[in-house]
This record gives sequence, C-alpha cells and structure tokens, in this order.
Amino acid sequence: MIDLGHLKGRRIAVMGLARSGLMAARALKAAGAVLLAWDDGVGGQKAAAEAGIDLTNLHDTDFAGIDALVLSPGIPHTHPTPNPVAAKAKAAAVPIISDIELLRQAQTNATYLGITGTNGKSTTTSLVAHIIAGTGRPTQVGGNLGIPALSFEPLGADGVYVLEMSSYQLELTPSLGFDAAVLLNITPDHLDRHGGMDGYIAAKKRIFQKGMATGTQVAVIGIDDPRCARMALELDSDFPGKVIRISAEGPVSGGIGVENGILVDDRGGHHHPVTDLRTLPALPGRHNWQNAAAAYALSRAVGISHADILDGLRTFPGLAHRQSLVATIDGVRFINDSKATNADAAAKALACYQPIYWILGGKAKDTGLDGLDDFMASIAYAFLIGDATEDFARWLSARGVPHMRCGTMDVAVKEAFAHARLEKRDHPVVLLSPACASFDQYPNFEVRGDDFTGHVRALSTGETV
Repeated sequence: MIDLGHLKGRRIAVMGLARSGLMAARALKAAGAVLLAWDDGVGGQKAAAEAGIDLTNLHDTDFAGIDALVLSPGIPHTHPTPNPVAAKAKAAAVPIISDIELLRQAQTNATYLGITGTNGKSTTTSLVAHIIAGTGRPTQVGGNLGIPALSFEPLGADGVYVLEMSSYQLELTPSLGFDAAVLLNITPDHLDRHGGMDGYIAAKKRIFQKGMATGTQVAVIGIDDPRCARMALELDSDFPGKVIRISAEGPVSGGIGVENGILVDDRGGHHHPVTDLRTLPALPGRHNWQNAAAAYALSRAVGISHADILDGLRTFPGLAHRQSLVATIDGVRFINDSKATNADAAAKALACYQPIYWILGGKAKDTGLDGLDDFMASIAYAFLIGDATEDFARWLSARGVPHMRCGTMDVAVKEAFAHARLEKRDHPVVLLSPACASFDQYPNFEVRGDDFTGHVRALSTGETV
C-alpha cells in the first residue's frame, strides 16, 4: 500500500467505494487523514464496513474545510449530470481528484508511463509492464487495468509505474505528468460523459500534460485514425518534449511503423527492421501490431534495450479476455474476446478469423454495430445474447447474416458449437466478441468472459455450469 503520510490530519472525502475508492479510503485511514467516505450503493457500504471504514453521508456534509474529494472515475462530475456530491465539492471549490493523483503526489521520484486510447490500451499496458519487469527493474502496473494505484508497492527512482488511463481518470489527475505516454487511437466512446466528441478528445489529450513530470517527456501517438493524426500536428507545436508517431499501416518517417508485418524503427532515419510481428502468437492482427509499436516506443523511451524488448514481445502471454484461446474442441477454436465492449474493439477480432461463429450482444453502446459491415462476409452464423438482441437482429437481417436469438451465454455457446460442427467448414472459430458492455447480465466483462470460458470447458467434459 502507498504511504499517504503527507495527508495526515487533512480532511479528505472519498466518494465511491469500489476497488479504487475502497483502497483510497484504506490508505487515507492508515495515513491518519480525517476520512469522510461514502458510497450510494449497498454493496459499497457493505465493503466499507467489512474493511473497517466508517461511513459519512457526503450528501449531508458541509464541504467547507474539506481539502479534496477523491471521486471514483465511474461517477460523473460534469456530464451528463454531475453527481450531487461532486456538485457540492465544485461549488465549495474543493479539488476533485482520483486515487492516481494521490499516488503521484506520494511517489514523486519514480518513472511514470501512461497508456490511453479507445481500444488496445489494456494489451499495450500489460505488454509494456511485461517487457520492463523482464529486465528486473521494479515495476508496478494498474490503474484502469483493474489494479488500484494505491495498492502498489512504493518504488524508488529506478522504479516504473505503468498506468492504463481512462478518459475519466485523466480528467481527475491534474498533477500526473508522464515521463512517456501513448495515445493509441480515438473512436467515439463515452460521449455522454464528456459532452460529445470534442470533450472526449480533450480528455484523451490530457495524457500529454506536463503535470509533475520533470526532464524530457516523450509523447507517442498512433496516426492511423484522422483525429490522432491531427493531434500529432498540434503536439508538434505545443508539446514540450519529443513526439513519436506510430502506425500499424506502414512505415513512419522519423517514427515507428509496421511494413508487411515487420516492425520498423525509423526514429534515427535508418529504417531499421526490428522483428516480424506475424511470428508472435499472443499478438494476432493488425491492431496488435500498433500495440507492439507503442510498447516498443515506450520501452525505448525509458532505456530498455532492443534485445530486452524483443525478448518481452516473444514471451508475452497475452491479455485475459482479449482474443484469448480458451480451447480447441473437435477442431473448433473458442476465442474469448469479452473485453471488446464496443464495435471498434470487436472489429479487431473479426479481422483475424474466418469462418466465425459469432457470439455478441449485451448492453449496446450508442454506436451499436456501426463500422462492422465489411466483416460480415466472415460470419458463418451469429448468436445473440442480452439486451441488444432485437436491435442487433435487425442489423444482421438487413445484411443477410444468419443469426439466432439465444438470450444467455450457455445457450449461445452450445448452439455455436453445434453449428460449427454441423457445417464442417475449415478452421472454424467460435468467437465471443460482444461489441457491448456487460452490465445487463454481468457485473463486468471479466465475469462475462469467465462465464464463456466455463461453458466452453463444460463442452469437453459433459458437465453443466
């Protein structure tokens, strides 16, 4: 746990007591801060009681004299409507911050690497941490990846914190400042929370703010989508450090790109081939080529050698729930891509396989299945689950894609396997890539992926789940 001793005696409110909020409350209590903690939900209140955290209803609290409000990222503070507690704090001019802000204030000497983007950030974060940890350098990884920042071990000047940053967290971490950071891509997502696309882009750009960073900063930015390409031009004129462009679509003059599957480092203008990314089984597809380029750039920015990066790329085991091979049964591969919570993320997996027996659905995003038309030729059959079933059924019908309303995961897995075996196509893949959030049927995408995995494994044993 991070020592927050510099906050001893300070009055700190914590709103939201899920993983990161509860850890913040525990760290503040241990540090001797005057803690005022609250969660509107019964689950959060119960977790606080079990952790020995006293509750204070912040809706009834006078915020005069409170030094800061630590707000869980999932709680809105601006759009679409600010949470009443956040509104009270703002009216009282109380800073609204995240747990990652507390980490940065407490651990000032370590190196900080940040990763954001609409898609690919979890894989890239895990890959970067894997590469750096493999050198023996003290490394901690987390943030939006699911590991609360204040649960980290304190690191010295040689240590590296590798942080996946959501747009919500970036808005609540004013002091952060990364030694090197990457923005992979931007496609529409979370627009209600940012008041539209402009607000979302502005939140993502905060990954490159100066904050508490010292020395030369490095900004790595993917240029394969027009919004990021425009931002790269802006950074050329207003970023205080070095800007490195990356691309999965071809070589990049002065940057890092991929040419016919070969990672190419042109930062020195020498067009240096690094490795053949097509030989890395845990990083399939063009989208993972961008992730590898980003990881290479960030690792080089903190002095990791070419040889150590190659070793890390080759030994990376992959990310759970992101194109993870669960099993191969009777020649049918089962791929868990539960982390694909929007259409753009699902597109990355749909581009990698054929024929696909596609399990999709859940709580749909505003963009639905927009942008997936070009992949429908690869779909042998689709199996629908969750709230989006009827909307997605209409979308699939309009494109002539055969589909079945399954409702729940157990039915979808059984039907997909049955169809794949019956049709006897070459190299069939049952792919869970929902293009939806999970909250209609599951608490998160991890539980959804685990449910898929359990039903797949039951197929080979004949057991029920």
